[in-house]
Amino acid sequence: MSGNEQSSGASLKITGGRLLDGHGSNTSNRALLIRNGRIAATGEAAEKADADQTFDAKGCVITPGFVDLYCNLREPGNGQKGNMASETRAAARGGFTTVCVSPETSPVNDSRAVTHLILDGAYASSAIRVLPVGALTRGLEGEMLSDMAGLTAAGCIALGNGSRGVRNARVLRRCMAYAQTFGLTVMLRPENQSLAADGYAHDGLVTARLGLLGIPEVAETAAVMEMLLLAEETGVRLHLSQLSCGRSVEMIADARRRGIAVTADVAMHQLAFTEDALSGFDSRFHLRPPLRSEADRKALVAGVRDGVIDAIVSQHLPHESAAKQAPLPDTEPGLSSIESVLSLGLGLVQRGELTLAELIRGLTSGPASVVGRIASIGQDDIADLCVFDPDACWTPSSQSLISAGHHAPVLGQSLAGVVRLTLVEGREAWALA
Repeated sequence: MSGNEQSSGASLKITGGRLLDGHGSNTSNRALLIRNGRIAATGEAAEKADADQTFDAKGCVITPGFVDLYCNLREPGNGQKGNMASETRAAARGGFTTVCVSPETSPVNDSRAVTHLILDGAYASSAIRVLPVGALTRGLEGEMLSDMAGLTAAGCIALGNGSRGVRNARVLRRCMAYAQTFGLTVMLRPENQSLAADGYAHDGLVTARLGLLGIPEVAETAAVMEMLLLAEETGVRLHLSQLSCGRSVEMIADARRRGIAVTADVAMHQLAFTEDALSGFDSRFHLRPPLRSEADRKALVAGVRDGVIDAIVSQHLPHESAAKQAPLPDTEPGLSSIESVLSLGLGLVQRGELTLAELIRGLTSGPASVVGRIASIGQDDIADLCVFDPDACWTPSSQSLISAGHHAPVLGQSLAGVVRLTLVEGREAWALA
């Protein structure tokens, strides 16, 4: 949050909206009173109370602020791909009040100094709450353990290796054992790098037809199995991030039945798109992990629906235009996605694949629980809120996007779901003019 825009004693009353708690359940409250960064009253008491300002949320849905477990803010970095101010503003526009930032910064977040640099930058220019994830290994090179205890003391909420795997299973085992000793959560994107090799698309029908280098599903599932077995042995709290395969969901469900402490997330674009998005060599959909088959997509949606997948993430990875303009194999993977997560999710709701309750759970209480936080709307709760109009439409374009990355998944198309207000500790992080 910005250090010069702290919430004051001013009060705000929100009226007329439909309130959903962190589990997506309707509440009977029709009003909220916010004072000193917290929800001071709800329901009839809020309606009768006087307030300095009033926000009419008629036709809108009011939920806890969205929590993103995997986001790249590009700071510290060279600024070409974005910065703390631009990307957190984009996140607020998307309804997010908290983002966990990948350790893949420049320099890598593998020391207390870099963690403090991130937190100082967030204090100075972030529109929302920023939670750093520290590097599991030094330089994210997968060889030497980082100063895990020091990173946690500096403010890191978990440890991970970003988009890079830990090739050596022996090193990974040591990392997990050390993290378990200190009660730390390890966040890993499962990928066997030897099996993934130089691929950049799902090893399926589209790659066969277009002559693209594929990444087989076993590149993920083999890594999932290895990580689950190591977590079972060491007892570490494991979070598997950015799943892309239906088989991974099955293995996680089985692991939970065996008592393994594992949670998981999936990127919204994995729920909304398949390998067919690459049919026109569209470099926006050069992703890692790649978009996979329709069967995988449906299994991932079912995982969210059943609660096997705890959270939906943005996997926001902004690039400058040049990074996406080369021939497909030479472009950089990633989507500028955080502003369109809600709209893509509402598309799933409209098609009957998810309920609104399941979508909200995946964006609020689910991810919050992974990092030991609470996302709820009740008296005395922190006023982290998203107010959105599910029926209003907007059109993503290079002119309308706030993120420095303009390679959004859906450009030039009218999308339902407009965030009208985002509050962080009662402070306005985004408001539609």
